[in-house]
Amino acid sequence: MAHGGTQHVTIIGPESSGKTTLAAALAAQFGAPWVPEAARRFVETDPTPLSAATVEPIARLAMALDDAARAADPPLLFHDTDLVSTVVYARHYYGSCPPWIVAEAQRRRAQLYLLCLPDLPWEADGVRDQPHARAELFATFREQLDAMEAAYTVIGGSGPAREAAAAAAVRRRLVTA
Repeated sequence: MAHGGTQHVTIIGPESSGKTTLAAALAAQFGAPWVPEAARRFVETDPTPLSAATVEPIARLAMALDDAARAADPPLLFHDTDLVSTVVYARHYYGSCPPWIVAEAQRRRAQLYLLCLPDLPWEADGVRDQPHARAELFATFREQLDAMEAAYTVIGGSGPAREAAAAAAVRRRLVTA
């Protein structure tokens, strides 16, 4: 859902697939703001262990971060994940996701998702915990985007080639005047 004239691009995919690096690089390249990953911010600032009970607070944090960024009504806004990630991970870890989060993910659907392949080396960072589930999660992300009828481009490779492919996808799919 666009706010005003804002076009939204969400970088999404399994853990350790380069989302944050790509979000920061694209935001710099396009001179646009970016919304940080809510789940990571939650984990880094709240001592509550992740559980089914933390899904809703993470979703609310994601929405608050998104709303704050949308308030400036920039022409282009990048998201380091969004509520689609909350839906996928809630189902993956806890077997279900509250229906209101699924509905809100659909309502806030970006104009373009950049679905990152898990083709980068997995890096432990104290938050990531399932290096062997990346291929399964990638498929789940793709299924969720398809179910939402979301526009997406799969992004793979590394370094400058990965960034160039992502930037080309943004230019191809969105008006970035």
